[in-house]
Amino acid sequence: MKQYIMAVDAGTTSARCILFDRQGKLCAVAQRELHPCYPHEGWVEQDAMEIWTAQLGVCREAMEQLQLKPEQVAAIGITNQRETTIVWDRKTGKPVAPAIVWQCRRTAADAEALRARMGKQLQEKTGLIVDAYFSATKLRWILQQIPDARRRAQQGELLFGTVDSWLIWNLTEGRCHVTDATNAARTMLFDIHARRWDEDILRELDIPDRMLPQVVSSSGIVGETTLFGGSIPIDGIAGDQQAALFGQTCFQPGDAKNTYGTGCFMLMNTGSQPVKSENGLLTTIAWDIDGELTYALEGSVFVAGAAIQWLRDELGLIQSAADSEAFARQVSDTGGVYLVPAFTGLGAPYWDPYARGTMVGITRGTTKEHIVRAALESLAYQTADVLHVMEQDAGLCLRSLKVDGGACANDFLMEFQSDIIGVPVERPACVETTAMGAAYLAGLAVGYWADREEIRKTIVPDRTFAPQMEALRREKLLQGWKRAVQRSLAWAAEDK
Repeated sequence: MKQYIMAVDAGTTSARCILFDRQGKLCAVAQRELHPCYPHEGWVEQDAMEIWTAQLGVCREAMEQLQLKPEQVAAIGITNQRETTIVWDRKTGKPVAPAIVWQCRRTAADAEALRARMGKQLQEKTGLIVDAYFSATKLRWILQQIPDARRRAQQGELLFGTVDSWLIWNLTEGRCHVTDATNAARTMLFDIHARRWDEDILRELDIPDRMLPQVVSSSGIVGETTLFGGSIPIDGIAGDQQAALFGQTCFQPGDAKNTYGTGCFMLMNTGSQPVKSENGLLTTIAWDIDGELTYALEGSVFVAGAAIQWLRDELGLIQSAADSEAFARQVSDTGGVYLVPAFTGLGAPYWDPYARGTMVGITRGTTKEHIVRAALESLAYQTADVLHVMEQDAGLCLRSLKVDGGACANDFLMEFQSDIIGVPVERPACVETTAMGAAYLAGLAVGYWADREEIRKTIVPDRTFAPQMEALRREKLLQGWKRAVQRSLAWAAEDK
């Protein structure tokens, strides 16, 4: 009887389920769109019940595609959008408020005040820069704004969880209230050194500890579901970016991956010891297997693929994102044009929310092809910025960069990325690395794969892009990019 691993991929805009076989082949996939809402400027919410019902539905659809019986699913691994905050009633299972999505900025003022009070202490314990991005201030907002919520939480009537916790609680019909270390590390409530919820932070934010999930291993049986007609173990959990790191088999210190989505997320494995960043990166947990933590440095670029969407939707320069490569190849360079897509500020390593999009170097000879090429190159430049400080912080030199996400299908971008960082860029044949990471973590726990070496053998490479650019030209281009970034930051300084 052939068995499969089910990967539950709970994203921000879609619920997906993918079934993998022992060779790492994608055998079935089902997907449903989710519908975030924006009730006020800067607010982003989701219906937690929609997340659950959509995810349950796609799991059933994927099994139906292969006409699987429950015993043919060896294990379930879960990966999820991180930081999104859900609070629900322990007895009824109903959310007390909409899920507050990781993108939501409603608690920005609270985060700034918290940073002023104990920012250094929080960073030391959690590895995070205090920001509304993380779950802590979102949870506090719900407890403050929803009538009677804090009293009910103190009495044990309410539970908190990120999306992984919410799904597992529902899959196990209320038997398991858990999260793993990778998701706990993104709440800004978890001490990544002591490996526990931090009492001082909870006291500061007046969050009752009894509403928090138990923190478990990223790979290990935590419960089982019987919702598909039989018992299936749930034994893999990881936040989406950490799952992609594992799915890219970045198992050694210095291994790194970059995900090109709406933004870019770069993570580097730093081994068994956390590395404190001096350059605005986040220190986080990569995974917890058999009680052994692996840590990572993370850098976030706010606008990556969104810049290409901007070319299409707002400027009308291209008809589809795929057109960008053909336009970029029509010119030999950008003609000196640089685009800094700081549409919502600049992330790592600058962390300036006031920076704004800037285009410099325009002449009478500038064409739309130059602008399209400059937009694509901006993704590579921003990645290079993060990589440079990541190597400094970790004291490690990158051997190659593994890539995934929608924009990595653009060969021009991958070629330029390799040129501008001076190391090979490796693209796998299957770019569903987030789901693969969840599957690998689940499969390890039940012996579906014997070890990480067997997992590594399932990776099928698509193409490696080797650097071709001369060092002097690379340096000249990077200097031009840095000057353009300074223009963007200068605008921010004047606007403050």
